[in-house]
Amino acid sequence: MLAPAKLTRSLRVVGMRPDGMHLIEAEMVTIDLADTVTFAEGDGLELTGAGADVSPGDDNLVRQALAAVGRTAHVRVVKRIPSGAGLGGGSADAAAVLRWAGESDRTLAATLGADVPFCLLGGRAQVTGIGECLEPLAFLPITFTLLTPPVHCATPAVYRAWDDLGGPRGDGPNDLEPAALAVAPELAYWRDRLGDATGHTPVLTGSGSTWFVEGEYEGDGFVVARTIPA
Repeated sequence: MLAPAKLTRSLRVVGMRPDGMHLIEAEMVTIDLADTVTFAEGDGLELTGAGADVSPGDDNLVRQALAAVGRTAHVRVVKRIPSGAGLGGGSADAAAVLRWAGESDRTLAATLGADVPFCLLGGRAQVTGIGECLEPLAFLPITFTLLTPPVHCATPAVYRAWDDLGGPRGDGPNDLEPAALAVAPELAYWRDRLGDATGHTPVLTGSGSTWFVEGEYEGDGFVVARTIPA
């Protein structure tokens, strides 16, 4: 089963809940960069591939998703979505577990993580709340060029920095860019590298660390991805 990545084309932070969770208005799309998740009898989690530098322990979203649906399986994940890149790799894998189990409850999906409901829906959607409110949008065929730096951006740290900076509005379509650059200033090098190579202003996807531009371009470390329908 394929577990496609999500790309956040735009993100505005519009408020905060009493529990401290930030409210967003975002557009997300599913792209053809994907992990492969297979299920067999047993009980275990095996991670392989280029993006397998994540823990297979109880905090892994695959294990949490299995627990949420009350199922056991030996799960093998071939990782192609880089971790800590803002592309929803763990959420995509969790959504694959829910689909395998025949579970489509977005409320349950939201208990696993803010990106899991969209990864379960797929396609293209307007995403609000903390990520649990989805309005499907018409599919648009779009090609992107991605550049994922060897930099991990922890989402909680980026939102804390956004708060500390006074809630800045991003110059582009992503309000979290100033905060991500405050957390990891080296992101600017990779942004400029992609921008110089393509002649376009890169956008950070989500809380980072992946930069993207629309269109297909060649370059060292560049990955071309295309939107796919739900």
